[in-house]
Amino acid sequence: MMNLTGTLSLNGIKTRKGQGCLAHDRRSAMNILRRGLLAVWTGTVVLAIGLAIGLPVGVTAARAQTATLEDGASVLMYHRFGENDYPSTSITLAQIDAQIKELTRGDYAIMALPEIVRRLKAGQKFPRQTVGVSIDDAYLSVYTQAWPRFKKAGIPFTVFVATDPVDRGYSRYMTWAQIREMAADPLVTIGSQTAAHAHMIGLDAGENAADLAKSSLRFKKELGYVPKLFAYPYGEFDRKVIATVKKAGFVAGFGQQSGAFGLRDDIFALPRFSMNENYGDLARLRTAARALPIPTTDFTPTDTLVLPAQNPPAVGFTLSAELSQTKTISCFSNQEGRLKVERLGPRVEVRMRKPLPQGRTRLNCTLPAGEGRWRWLGRMFYVQ
Repeated sequence: MMNLTGTLSLNGIKTRKGQGCLAHDRRSAMNILRRGLLAVWTGTVVLAIGLAIGLPVGVTAARAQTATLEDGASVLMYHRFGENDYPSTSITLAQIDAQIKELTRGDYAIMALPEIVRRLKAGQKFPRQTVGVSIDDAYLSVYTQAWPRFKKAGIPFTVFVATDPVDRGYSRYMTWAQIREMAADPLVTIGSQTAAHAHMIGLDAGENAADLAKSSLRFKKELGYVPKLFAYPYGEFDRKVIATVKKAGFVAGFGQQSGAFGLRDDIFALPRFSMNENYGDLARLRTAARALPIPTTDFTPTDTLVLPAQNPPAVGFTLSAELSQTKTISCFSNQEGRLKVERLGPRVEVRMRKPLPQGRTRLNCTLPAGEGRWRWLGRMFYVQ
């Protein structure tokens, strides 16, 4: 029996008081029921009331009723499917088929991103091994290859769309008609990834606000609603970018740094595990989908943008009480590999030897969580 997360689409549809998520026409509701997507949580449908505009709702399957609740979840990130001339952003069809088989074998609680966000905002824990699925950039192979596979398996997913490439009719991108067709599927959530897919850190607040407004107008015209979930192009953001995204009305933001997240993490800086040809084997999938967060406080530096006088940054954080005695934490960067870690009680200080180069640097810290699982903290730093 598959342990999946069903969804009820709320893409801009107004509901009558007392009907919650079920204000679809009767035929749509019956179709959802026939497909078994109205999973039950202790006998009642879990409604994502807080995200009732423009977002579908994840409902956990019956398998998770008695599962131990955990303090976090993880999200997988894809771009292209079966586009073998782009191995750094594409996953092979054999790989995605194997991953779907793994995800649906019964060990995971697959949850729609809107429900994950709802739980984070409500301070609610997650069923054991909760994992979400996201796709960036709205490539055509999402429509031709990924959607049919996820739909057959009953896996909910979110597609983050940058509107300019779609408007320009690029051959390897979906059309608006195809996006509308997908958006009508209760399993699919549409998220925003700006209009121009620009490097947001390199733009000022006014330029970013204008670009977000442009994309929101296009979504409103083409889909009838404006998405509430956001993904940063290239996974790049700083405090100013986050402030602009919040002001634009989004409820959560996703980056591209690896890691799991929990109730203490910034909902506008959520990590995701990238899947591609080089990092798409089942061992990596299992590590990612089973990951737990490293709860911390007092993380420094407080911004992702690294100024020249602060390069390399002095990275440090305080472990939560339940992890304060662990001695096995390790940290790595994509620039230096394993980094020196110093401990003073629950405080962890990470020492980088070299200045960070221009662009993105990713930091990963891990510690064993038992049962072959890992707690994983991921951060992105950016040098202009």
